[in-house]
Order: sequence, then structure tokens, then C-alpha cells
Amino acid sequence: MKRFFKGISIYLLIVLLIMFSVRMFGTEVEQISEFDFTELVSRLKDGSIDRITSIGNTVEGELKDGTKFTAILPEEARPTFYHDYVKEMVDNETIKYGAEQIPISPWYIEMLPTLMILLVFGVVWFVFMQQSQGGGGGGRVMSFGKSKAKMHKLEEGKLVTFNEVAGLEEEKEELKEIVDFLSHPKKYVEIGARIPTGVLMVGPPGTGKTYLSKAVAGEAGVPFFTISGSDFVEMFVGVGASRVRDLFEQAKKNSPCIVFIDEIDAVGRRRGAGLGGGHDEREQTLNQLLVEMDGFSKNEGIIVMAATNRADILDPALLRPGRFDRTIYVGLPDIKGREAILQVHTRNKPLAEDVDLKVVAKRTPGFTPADLENLVNEAALLTARFNLKTIPMHLIEEASIKVQAGPEKKSRVISPHERKLTAYHEAGHALTARMIPGTDPVHMVTIIPRGMAGGFTAYIPNEDRNYLTKKQMEDKLVILLGGRVTEALVLDDISTGAQNDIERATKLARSMVTHYGMSEILGPMTYGTDEEEVFVGRDLNRSRNYSEEVAAAIDKEMRKLIDTAYHRAEAIIKQNMEILHRLADALLEKETIDAREFEEIFQGS
Repeated sequence: MKRFFKGISIYLLIVLLIMFSVRMFGTEVEQISEFDFTELVSRLKDGSIDRITSIGNTVEGELKDGTKFTAILPEEARPTFYHDYVKEMVDNETIKYGAEQIPISPWYIEMLPTLMILLVFGVVWFVFMQQSQGGGGGGRVMSFGKSKAKMHKLEEGKLVTFNEVAGLEEEKEELKEIVDFLSHPKKYVEIGARIPTGVLMVGPPGTGKTYLSKAVAGEAGVPFFTISGSDFVEMFVGVGASRVRDLFEQAKKNSPCIVFIDEIDAVGRRRGAGLGGGHDEREQTLNQLLVEMDGFSKNEGIIVMAATNRADILDPALLRPGRFDRTIYVGLPDIKGREAILQVHTRNKPLAEDVDLKVVAKRTPGFTPADLENLVNEAALLTARFNLKTIPMHLIEEASIKVQAGPEKKSRVISPHERKLTAYHEAGHALTARMIPGTDPVHMVTIIPRGMAGGFTAYIPNEDRNYLTKKQMEDKLVILLGGRVTEALVLDDISTGAQNDIERATKLARSMVTHYGMSEILGPMTYGTDEEEVFVGRDLNRSRNYSEEVAAAIDKEMRKLIDTAYHRAEAIIKQNMEILHRLADALLEKETIDAREFEEIFQGS
């Protein structure tokens, strides 16, 4: 009904505008001459007037040549005008004469233009208010307090089920209990069990938190409300709390159902935070959310699911039992999970015979499900670009590198000196990685620019790692510095190309000393807070938890780690200078070498 009214208002506005335009501009204006009284009398005397009509104090007529005219009679001539000037001509039938009363229009006709203008402005204002205030409240005027949540009613053929979610087996097991409650609530009520009111899913972006919540709704066959945390926050005080109330009112009307709040940290941040105290409107919204989640009657059939990648900044009141009493961590998939995800995304895509998804899964450590979906899509796009009918393995590998480092920039003009510098730099990385036992094997080396990098060296881990040892981290420092060491030894100069390597090495060394307690002098202690987790109002004013003496010791230990790694890389490069030159020459010739070619060059074959 609301949509109908909105459509009718728009069409009414269009019709009114057309009518107004026709009235103002559509009628052709007839040319009518205006005579003064003297000219009128002159025309009467010379017999050039064919007809004349008297209307009040004016006369209208037509000359014998067809020209129409009008004239205003002076006040003193009005009573005797007919007898003095027209009567004789009428009697002789040389002129046609008539008289009419002054037309009196009804009041509503006279008011019509004004009413039309007011109506047009009213409709324009109404439509404007709908567009500016329209949200989840159906586009109604002054609907600030209406929830912007979208309700997805499940339709056949569009259901998302657990079968569509790959690589999250443990997470699905946790959520099957929720599905069972929504499907069969009676058995839980009878036994006196309390189903979790809310489920908080925590994990990096792109790991499938939103998709997993849709699968829960699909499995249970219940309505699914979605809203972003930022949709609650408004510039007007009290609007956010009103939207929370409206959201849960809608949910109660459609119970049992699932309410999913994406990026809940936008509204659920710790109260009282900030340099000047808290944000009053946001805190009111959070308070209302706390009340609604804790105010359910028993087993009302409403499950609140939320997703965030910043669980550390959420208000503790949200995480207590009775609100979000179950937290599920949705992490990065392992090699088995990545293979299952790839199988899902390649289900409807033609793969070439040489494609091995196990190998692809092995070569994509750290990829999220979103990254893997993007990888498959990029491979399909490349296949279509080359007019191929099936997706080959080499294009999947190219898509993998493209997702990580960006597309190749073959058109970039590079001087011979820079090509040589890049070749030796990347050869230094590859050589140090090959010579250190236990490191990840080299997958590819290229000097073709990708993204911000002038060259790129890719490695394939032998296995997924959840932890890194001190030795592995020290070896990584050596590999990171291998490029800079090679520049200094071979070219007798250094460049800005190692900036990213040095930045990563410095960060790794600092983490080893301050976060992981890997310094013999400083011991197994954590110094300072995580720079990436600064929360204004909570961490900004926190004093450094170590002295200046300890700060100097941290710098000394970091320098020791970097210097040791530099000297190790220097020794490896000096001892294998011949291999280094062969690698660099091959890169200058071919620009890109794969794992097989790299091993052949290394062995001297």
C-alpha cells in the first residue's frame, strides 16, 4: 500500500506539471490589436469595422480585413456610446452589434492556479522527505526511528545451507545446536535448557562470518534480518535506540528468526571511551541493545548473531552470559579447508585436465575464503580474455600471484641499470632461501613489476604453520635482508628497493624482542602494547610500561638480531657468488623463472 501511494504521488506530480505547462505555454496566444477611443471612433466612421461587442467598459470587435481588436471606453462615453456611434450603423445593417455581461468565474476556478502551485510544492516536499528519511521504515516521512534492517524470506532455490559452506567444519558443529533449537524448540523447553541468546562470530575479514549466519537461517528455515552496526548510529540523539527497539519488535512479530548485526563494533564499543568521554548517542544505542537482548522472555525464538574482527574493543556487558554467551572464532582455513572451498567455487566452472586443486590449496596459505573466491574468478576472467574454453593450471597460478602482488606491469619502461639491480636483488632473496635448511621452497622469481614492487619472489610452504620458532624467524630475517646484501656486494651500492624488506625485518625483530620474549637479556616478557590495537581513550594515555633503560636494551637487542642476520646473508652470498650470477643472468634473459627452472640453474644444469 505504501509503495502504491508513493507511485501514485509521483505520477500525480507529473500530471500536474503537464497540466500547468499546457495552461501556461500550450495554448497559442491570438494576436489582438488594442485601439484607443479616438481610433475606435475613427474606424466606426470610415466603416472598416465588421462587428463589435460591448462587454462592460470594454468593446471587442473584428475589422473587415479579419483583424481583431479591443478598446476601453472612457467613463464619460459609456452611457451614450451605443446611441451616439453604433445605433445608426446597426439600423442600416452595416455593422453587427452585440452586448455581453462581464463573465464571472467561480471562486474555485480563480483559485485553481494557486491550488495547483501549492499542490505541486506539497507533492515535491513529500517525495523529498521520502527520499531523505526513507530507510527501513518503508520510506515514510519522519521515519528516523525505524529500523533499517532487511528481512530475507527464504525462497526455494536461494537457500544457503551448511552444504554450501566449506572449510568451517568445527564452526558448523557449534552452530548446529542453534539450528536444532530453531527447528525443534519444544524439546529444549521441556528439559529446561536455555539456548544461547546471542552468538558472536570473531575473525579476520573475508573468512565467511556473514555467509555462515545465512547458512544457519537456511538450515533452520526461518526469516533472516540483516543490519550493519553503523545503521544504528545517527546524528540525532535517541534515533539509534529507537531503531534498536523497532528492530526487535519486527523480530518478535516474525519469531522464530535470526537477527544478524554485521560489524557490531561500530555500535558495541566499550562505553566511556574517548578523550572527552563517551559518545552519548552511541552509548544510548548500546544500552538499548543490551536491554533488548537481556529482556527476552524465555525461549522467544530470537537468535542474535553478530560479526566483528575487533572483539577486543567490545563492551564487556555485551559478552556476558545472557547476551552474547557463545563466541565462535572463524579463522583462516587450513590446506584441507582451502581445497574444499576451491571445490565449491569451481563447481560450475570448466577446469582443464591439468588443474590440481590440492596443489592450488598448498600454494595459497593465509588465503581467506573471499581471497580464494577472488582467485577462481580472476582465473576465469583470464581464461575468457585468452578465448579459452577451460581454465588451465598456469592461469590459476597467475591469478594466485595476481591476488597477492597485483597484475604484471610489462609496459613499464625500466632502464637497463634498474633491471640489473632488480635481478640481483631478487636473486639474493631466492639464493638465501634455497641455502638455508628448512625454509619454504622457491616457487617463482620475476623481475616484472607487480603492484608497488619492482620484482617478486614467491615461496610455497611445505605445510601450514600455526606457530613460528625463534630459528624460523631468524632465518626469515636473513631472507628479507638477502636482497640488500646482494646490492651492496655485487653492485657496490644500495637502493630504495629494499625499503619494504627492511620495514618487515625491523617489525619482525621488534616483535621477537617485545612480544614473543625471545631475547636472552630481556627475558620472556612483553613490553608495550600492540600498536595495531590502539583504542582511543583506553590505550592512548597509557604510560609506557618499561623504563628508558629497557627501551635502550630493546633497541640494542633488535640491532643485534638485524646485524646477525645481515652477516649470515653476506656469508651465504659470498660463498655462492657463481650461482647468484647465474640466477641474475637467467632473470635478465627470461624475466620470470619457475621452481623447476630455478632448481636447474641452482644445480648448474
